[in-house]
Amino acid sequence: MTQKSARGSAVERNVFANHVRDLLAPLGGVAVRAMFGGFGVALDGLTFGVIDDGVLYLKVDDGNRADYTARKLGPFVYPSKKGPMEMSYYRVPDESLDDSEMLCVWATRAIEVATRAKAGGGKKKSKTPGKPKPTSLKSSRK
Repeated sequence: MTQKSARGSAVERNVFANHVRDLLAPLGGVAVRAMFGGFGVALDGLTFGVIDDGVLYLKVDDGNRADYTARKLGPFVYPSKKGPMEMSYYRVPDESLDDSEMLCVWATRAIEVATRAKAGGGKKKSKTPGKPKPTSLKSSRK
């Protein structure tokens, strides 16, 4: 099942979500649940993928992003008031949607990313580490 064929009606989107869950069954206990007009894909409560408009995206970080970019697979982008927002989820290769073993390999790496992100507390690092924050905007002059 290609991702393009999964776009369409709500029934078709549900069929695709169920197909993804079935492909990931060897990982044990993968849940695919409706979320924000799409679906979240999780294992033991840890979200490692999203499905939007019939396309599966898996979690990435610096440890696995190159696997996606080498295949010219792009990120999940959603519209916002501030303009397009890119998330840390990238589209899976179409051929993995016909091969459970292949998709499970991609998903396992995404689960590792989600686990690392959770362990890090999800906090963003400062762009200028070590630089002290100002404690007051008031002048010390009298």
